[in-house]
Amino acid sequence: MSFDGLFTRMMTKELAEALAGGRIGKIYQPSKNEVLLIVRSKGKNVKLLLSAHPVYARIQLTEEEYVHPKEPPMFCMVLRKHLEGAVIEKIEQRGLDRVVLIHIKGRNEIGDPVRKQLIIELMGKHSNIVLTDGESGTIIDSIKHVSHAVNRYRAVLPGQSYRFPPEQDKTDPLTCSETDIVSQIDFNAGKIDAQLVSRFLGISPLFAKEVVHLAELPNRETVPKAFLSLTDKIKRGDIRPTLMKREDKEFFHLFPLEHVGGERVYFKTLSELLDRYYFEKAERDRVKQIAGDLERFIKKEIEKNERKREKLQREWQESEKSGEYQLYGELLTANLHLAEKGMKEITVTNYYTGEPLTIPLDADKSPSENAQAYFRKYQKAKNAREAVKTQLEQTEKELEYLSLLHEQIRMASAKDLDEIKEELAEQGYLKEKAGRKEKPGKKAAPAPEQFLASDGTPILVGKNNKQNEYLTMRLARKEEVWLHAKNVPGSHVVIRSSEPSEETLLEAAHLAAYYSKARNSGNVDVDYTKVKYVRKPTGAKPGFVIYDHQKTVRVTPDTDLVAKMRKASRTHG
Repeated sequence: MSFDGLFTRMMTKELAEALAGGRIGKIYQPSKNEVLLIVRSKGKNVKLLLSAHPVYARIQLTEEEYVHPKEPPMFCMVLRKHLEGAVIEKIEQRGLDRVVLIHIKGRNEIGDPVRKQLIIELMGKHSNIVLTDGESGTIIDSIKHVSHAVNRYRAVLPGQSYRFPPEQDKTDPLTCSETDIVSQIDFNAGKIDAQLVSRFLGISPLFAKEVVHLAELPNRETVPKAFLSLTDKIKRGDIRPTLMKREDKEFFHLFPLEHVGGERVYFKTLSELLDRYYFEKAERDRVKQIAGDLERFIKKEIEKNERKREKLQREWQESEKSGEYQLYGELLTANLHLAEKGMKEITVTNYYTGEPLTIPLDADKSPSENAQAYFRKYQKAKNAREAVKTQLEQTEKELEYLSLLHEQIRMASAKDLDEIKEELAEQGYLKEKAGRKEKPGKKAAPAPEQFLASDGTPILVGKNNKQNEYLTMRLARKEEVWLHAKNVPGSHVVIRSSEPSEETLLEAAHLAAYYSKARNSGNVDVDYTKVKYVRKPTGAKPGFVIYDHQKTVRVTPDTDLVAKMRKASRTHG
């Protein structure tokens, strides 16, 4: 992972400078793996995020917004009891491990000074956040409980003495010399980057690959020089937080890495870099945890309707024989004088083509009865064809609606999910839970997300059908500009201007493309028109509209631009 021991070192320094002496105000636990501390430091409130997520473990300052559960989890309650109102004395890293210690000074119930430690272990699936007594080292609680049955080396449980993760028998890359580096590597064994990771403390495969790349022809002279050129930067604090994008992958590090190449985006702080790198990644994961059952339900409904569509398509193909039955009836009627009861078939001339045509007959019926039987089959098949056509159209609309909901769940924030569940209940897909109903007029209006264009123009984005419908049908003014990704499920987007600049129009198109099913496509067509040309057909599903007078622009969804517009809106707000 990029969040290695070296990255942890520089992040710890950034946090220590920003938070030392700060007072902890409110504490939240947005998800089962995350804790958010609101710290008053240097005259302003800042948000410190601690994450013990198995994939997204990290510690950073953040400007992202988090939705907090109505009932705080037990660990959150413990942290509030022991840490709210306390002061952060010091933040330090344990050696070059991915372990950060926050030393906190507060007062107990009777006013005596007490010290606590908040220990953040950033170790992949073994990540944890542990609160200990600063004097005795006893564990007060942890976000993940680990018994001896799971980890024989140490238990992480309330009442146990805290024990650090086992030390690794590796060389410190920040204190070693060229000779030390050479002594650790077998240059004849190859895979120099893997050897570097296994022999030196706190470095990631990404860092090791950069050493090998800079060494060009890895040998006893080039590898140590390349290695020390990078570690010297870290010792000097000469970093430039960088996000690197190559093809469909993103990488981050303390400075640009030559071997990664690709597009680069630079940031002032490591925390800003992580906010961008994890932009919506962690949110998607939180939503996935909350919306697992809902997403499975929608997938099941989609699969059910897809099976229904296949069956109807087979029936439609079968119904195409109606024309054949009509032709048999007509030709048999025209040639009754040639047929006799007891015949199993008759060959006549098809007067539409001039070719001979053999018509199967029921030997027990007269020629006239055979003709009437074919006309009845024709009428039945014709009526069935109309019914199948209607059902096919309804099923296609149902699949379109369910696909849109599925996409909205994938793009939703935690706060958007309640509106999606409410819509499903209103549409009869889900049963509403029994309980006290809200009084009329008390329900809050849907809240589309706001972004700011480069020129300061607000742009609103609906993240679900309720928000889309409210935004387009009620909130937006008739002369404002409305956008939607062409021919794919996606969000309604409204520019709060009747004559937006070309730049603002393109930025809004990026939002429409990004918040659509085509967000990972290279080029996305986005339609735009005035709100007054958008309308909802009678009886249509929520969020479904038709429009005209549109023009189309083509854009490639840009995550950096979306993140920038969201940040601008929150900063302005």
